[in-house]
Amino acid sequence: MPATKKALRIALLTHSVNPRGGVVHCLELADALVELGHAVTVHAPAREGATLFRNTRCQVCLIPDDVPPDNLRALVQRRIELLRRWFERPGHAAFDIFHAHDGIGANALLALQQTGRISGYVRTVHHLEDSYGDELLDAFEARSIRQAGQLLSVSPTWAAKLAARFGRVAPVVGNGVDLTRFQPKATSTDTPLRQRFGLGDGPIFLAVGGIEARKNTVSTLRAFIRLRESVPQAQLLIAGGASLLDHSRYQKQFLAEATAAGLCVRMVAAAEPPPATNTDVVIAGVIEDAEMPAVYRLADTLVFPSLIEGFGLAIIEAMACGLPVVVSDIAPFTDFLGRQDCLWADPAIPEAIAYAMGRSLLPGLRRRLSVRGSEIALRHDWFSCAQRHLDAYRAFLASTSLYPSQEYRYA
Repeated sequence: MPATKKALRIALLTHSVNPRGGVVHCLELADALVELGHAVTVHAPAREGATLFRNTRCQVCLIPDDVPPDNLRALVQRRIELLRRWFERPGHAAFDIFHAHDGIGANALLALQQTGRISGYVRTVHHLEDSYGDELLDAFEARSIRQAGQLLSVSPTWAAKLAARFGRVAPVVGNGVDLTRFQPKATSTDTPLRQRFGLGDGPIFLAVGGIEARKNTVSTLRAFIRLRESVPQAQLLIAGGASLLDHSRYQKQFLAEATAAGLCVRMVAAAEPPPATNTDVVIAGVIEDAEMPAVYRLADTLVFPSLIEGFGLAIIEAMACGLPVVVSDIAPFTDFLGRQDCLWADPAIPEAIAYAMGRSLLPGLRRRLSVRGSEIALRHDWFSCAQRHLDAYRAFLASTSLYPSQEYRYA
């Protein structure tokens, strides 16, 4: 390798080892960057004995965090401090790029920047909450965005919002899907998973992301209740839900409305046998990463009427598996989906969601949406996403005084 060219040493920071969209993005980006010849280490806080929810090709550094959180503020402050102290240790900050995927990592890097230990950091903003319900946490989030040396966004919508709110330019790096994993052909995983969840012949409507207000899961339930008036054999499968935030009140509301509607709800536990009869609503919780493609294939339709999303990774994963998708008629979905690519619905109107769910069962429409979905999935690959990151990293390094004459290898 010529002396004027070198691979980058990249530190990626993420807030969790659990399968949330931003964490998935971080790990897929890491693998693609490694494939392109760069040295990547993912850093995340973790309980003793915990591991990342999936394997990765990069180096992994899990920073011990074994103190039970008193509240969200205490958890965030502690994890910022843990990450800051970690990188202050001798040899722990030997990276060319420090890239945080959330406010926790970004605030730790900001503290290191303020003491001169690093020259600056990159921050991806996947989406912005209106408020965390805590003035200090809101201030932490804002300052980590304002002080970032380079901002990145995953959609044009959020790039525009960052420009309007903070006056910052944030190049759009997008998202991807691994088509070697997410594909429509059934595997040996599918049937055992169907049996474990107690799924019948369907139709099966899948909601991904757990039961959260941002995911609009109660409206999905209300739409499902209306749909069952004409499709009584339908089942609702809810996957995911790992989160640092407390969604218990919203989850209680969901269960209360399901019970009031006379629905049979089952929360899947690994040790319990599948039910003798079909359940109306199956709450599967966090799914093993290797099983997620099968989860999509078990479903007939993905229902994704979220109120706030950075991008919506589940949409292109479902499309890659051949599913029609019901999507909120709002940005950022309108950034990358056309009017004929999915079934649009007003997320505030359960009847509209139910109507779209019903239409998703029409054979001719399903075939057309499956073809369109495959075409859309093909447009989103992690290597293109990684190359856009490398372009941003190069621009960031060029703006600092650390590497005035260096050239970097971008394979």
